[in-house]
Amino acid sequence: MNYGEFMAFHRTHEPSRLYLLAGEENYFIKKAEKHLLSLLFPDGCQPEDIQLLGAGAGIPEIIGSIQSVPFFTDRNVIIVRDTDLFRERRGAADDEKKKKRSSSPEDELAELFGNMPDYSYVIFESGHKADKRFRLYKELAKYGKVLEAEPIRSWDIGDWLQGKLQELRLDMDREAFQYFTGMAGMMSSISLGYLDQELNKLAMFADRKKISRKLLVEVLSDIPEVSGFAMTDAISSHNVRKALFLFQRQLEEGVAMPLIVAMLVRHVRQLWQAKGLIAKGITGKKLGAPLELNPFIADKLGQASRSFSEAQLKEAFLKLADLDYRFKTSRAEAVELESVLIKLCQREI
Repeated sequence: MNYGEFMAFHRTHEPSRLYLLAGEENYFIKKAEKHLLSLLFPDGCQPEDIQLLGAGAGIPEIIGSIQSVPFFTDRNVIIVRDTDLFRERRGAADDEKKKKRSSSPEDELAELFGNMPDYSYVIFESGHKADKRFRLYKELAKYGKVLEAEPIRSWDIGDWLQGKLQELRLDMDREAFQYFTGMAGMMSSISLGYLDQELNKLAMFADRKKISRKLLVEVLSDIPEVSGFAMTDAISSHNVRKALFLFQRQLEEGVAMPLIVAMLVRHVRQLWQAKGLIAKGITGKKLGAPLELNPFIADKLGQASRSFSEAQLKEAFLKLADLDYRFKTSRAEAVELESVLIKLCQREI
């Protein structure tokens, strides 16, 4: 189950005795762990309430911890962090065949999953995607719950943002919401931990618990993607003065030229794709799926694409692709990119 399904499940069910929290998005793993501990210890969790095992913990140690009877509490809660027990390993398929002919420590642990002591709860955590082919995973999934902590996709960032705003008891107006999701969508990889911290900072400046686009831009102005998204937004509006100002601002902030070019290439490609999709009758929020964008952002992008000609977008895309190579080989100047920006901001339709 994903993080949303994980949280929804625990609103109506008691905690399981077995968990595997696995995947590349550590933010979800930490949030899930915190939530489970709040359920297991409603009055607060103390360090002595948990047996914390690290990556070096072997199976015999894990089994021993599970079978240990708690002395001062009624629950024996074990967290095994950074485990490789469920990670895909080279030659694992051959190992699995051998296990069918002889027992192993993993078999003993798998059998214990089906006969957990009433007092023990185990949370396995891994920063890698779990291998679902083998017995250890299958037995845990049969008797416990698995969180697949996969990196969030740009078109799903709005769902995460809604949940975070509810947690902070804040509201965000429509323009700010679209601006934030658009800015996050420009990130080459979305770090939820980083965005979480930025929203916590933003909450300190929110007046009457309402976040406007103006406040959002002011508080998060240090994030390179904020200026980058503002620049592409200015291009969509054909505001050449603002686009050039924001371009210069990024240079002053030390944003690498190839990164700026990459943002522009992506934006022009999306405008071009949106224009083609609209020609096929796909419009509005329906553009979200094929463009892999939040539906609101895709709708706005589609509207913007109508004011560009296909020839204009094609020319800009090819020039940007050429500049990308030449900037990486130190054979281009900023003025050449400014020329592309100026031509893009001209209305041809």
